[in-house]
Amino acid sequence: MTGVGRVLVVVYAIMALAATGRSAVQILEDWDNAPLAYALSAASALVYILATVALVKSDAPGWYAVAWVAISFELVGVLVVGTLSLTHPDLFSHDATVWSGYGYGYFWVPLVLPFVGLWWLITHRDDAPEHEPQTAVEERSSW
Repeated sequence: MTGVGRVLVVVYAIMALAATGRSAVQILEDWDNAPLAYALSAASALVYILATVALVKSDAPGWYAVAWVAISFELVGVLVVGTLSLTHPDLFSHDATVWSGYGYGYFWVPLVLPFVGLWWLITHRDDAPEHEPQTAVEERSSW
């Protein structure tokens, strides 16, 4: 993995660290104040961790699929939580989540990141092997 892919993994790792730290502090210090917001922050942390690992290992077909699922889930989460935080602020009146306001607390990185991640997965689809390579004998017998 080089170039944009490497930068993408670094940004996902930073978001994983930030979301994990945020949710851990929120849950340990003040869970009763905003359990929904804190649980969503913890969920986003898990998604960022999974996406980071999956992107690093995305050259394997299984991990490539996991990256698609994790980043797609992240996109849906950002859009749903971001919209709800604006249309139903009472749900998040006590505290925000990582994805509140489409990630405004993180300079909208949570909104942009899944689009970049999906773009990278689409443009690097050829790098992900679809199946195990055949032996020369198997290739000849399939002619």
